[in-house]
Amino acid sequence: METAINTYLESYKQICSQITDEELEYISKELTTSEFKSKQYYLKAGQIQTAIGYVVSGLMRSFYIDDKGHDITISFVKENEYVTDYGAFVRQKPSKYYFQCLEPCVVVNLRYSKMQAGYNEYKNIERYGRLVTEEVLVQQQTRLESFLFENAEERYLSFIKRSPNLFNRISLTYLSSYLGIERQSLSRIRKMLAQK
Repeated sequence: METAINTYLESYKQICSQITDEELEYISKELTTSEFKSKQYYLKAGQIQTAIGYVVSGLMRSFYIDDKGHDITISFVKENEYVTDYGAFVRQKPSKYYFQCLEPCVVVNLRYSKMQAGYNEYKNIERYGRLVTEEVLVQQQTRLESFLFENAEERYLSFIKRSPNLFNRISLTYLSSYLGIERQSLSRIRKMLAQK
């Protein structure tokens, strides 16, 4: 699992090049790793996420269950991304979402309390946290605006453009749920685009 931790620490260097060896040492002492099998849950709705997770390998999907009992996919979390219901995590409130592994996953975890202590003690750890938070907000805004300003075909094409490596790793059922359309509609869109 040392490789997983090294991969995680590299993300700090890539996002915040000013980070010092002392700051990386602080982070490295606080990390744990977890392995999950396909279909296992990283987090379930109603649970409080006490550690933020960083996916080193594998793929998860985040979803909620609507009032009719349907699960609605809201995101996919792949390698080098954080797996978190960020709003609930930073407030230490129960999550509204499930995070389920679509593939076997290796996750590096940093406890909330240690993350906050790092923010207070080290300026570059705080800067890294701010930069990651900004990226999370941009992703959420992009998703929201896709439903406001794009039709189903445009949402599909945008997804393919943003995440070309995910297309063959997720089912059409999950993808259509994520795009907010029926599976049959997604099949029609794909067929129409193939004929162009």
